[in-house]
Amino acid sequence: MTSRRTFLAGAVALAASPLGAQERRQYRIGMLETVPIAANNANLAELHKGMKDLGHEEGKTYIVLYRSAEGRTERFPALAGELARQKVDVFLTRGTPATLAARDTESGIPVVASAIADAIDGVTGLTSNVAEIGAKRLELLKAVAPGVKRVGSIVNPDNPASLATWKVLEGAAQAASLQADMIDVRNPEELSASLDASVKAGVDGFVFGIETLTQAYQALLIDFAAKNRTPAVYAARHFVEAGGLMSYGVLYSNLYYRSASYIDKVLKGARPADLPIEKPNKFELVINRKTAFTQKIAIPPDLFLRSDDVIE
Repeated sequence: MTSRRTFLAGAVALAASPLGAQERRQYRIGMLETVPIAANNANLAELHKGMKDLGHEEGKTYIVLYRSAEGRTERFPALAGELARQKVDVFLTRGTPATLAARDTESGIPVVASAIADAIDGVTGLTSNVAEIGAKRLELLKAVAPGVKRVGSIVNPDNPASLATWKVLEGAAQAASLQADMIDVRNPEELSASLDASVKAGVDGFVFGIETLTQAYQALLIDFAAKNRTPAVYAARHFVEAGGLMSYGVLYSNLYYRSASYIDKVLKGARPADLPIEKPNKFELVINRKTAFTQKIAIPPDLFLRSDDVIE
């Protein structure tokens, strides 16, 4: 049985220790992502930079438990449950399906979204959805391929964010006197056949958004566009770095950097419901000059001047 003297000695030692030492612990961040970690290094590096700028040190004050659905939306609930059982201190998610899966574990673990299309009850973080982006991508497609008449876009109806993005794009296409085709794809096995069918139906240009499938199978999309010499505009620069023609969208690495401030606040006791969802404030246009040359697509000079980066 612990004596009163021993108890008092321990209490004095605790009181004498620095406050930081008493509070110091290693937090666990559970990341739910659509792609393997090797394909997400740039964003992860920005998250770590943001955490470091706020006084956190990877491996000491926090660690990241990374889980990827690898293009299969249906895997998110199981992955979220696995992280919840490992008692992570906070979820960091990307995309609506991952975010809903984390929230619906009913574990009480706070959820921070690095990028979601629209606000979700009980979740904080950042949105990547800006209504005019769809119209801007169509404008860019018309600039490099003035003859385009029918635009295709991959949509997973099981993902509410994918449907919402499609409606915006469809409206923008009508305003631009273009026909828009929704390419309904719900699993990877349907992707190639659906793209082939769209081209046979007359689709002569693509606008590919950010969705679980498009991220995980970007190489397939890029190869298909190249093989068919079909101009395509993508949602983020990593598609262009991998060989896609051009992209216009939010600067995702910046969203991950900003996510760190939400994680920091949550770890310090803030309730997600009290932290407002923020909108993106940085966008970028990226062009792949080599791809344009290979596909014999003439990029207008003013587009190069307006671009944020040109991949040679």
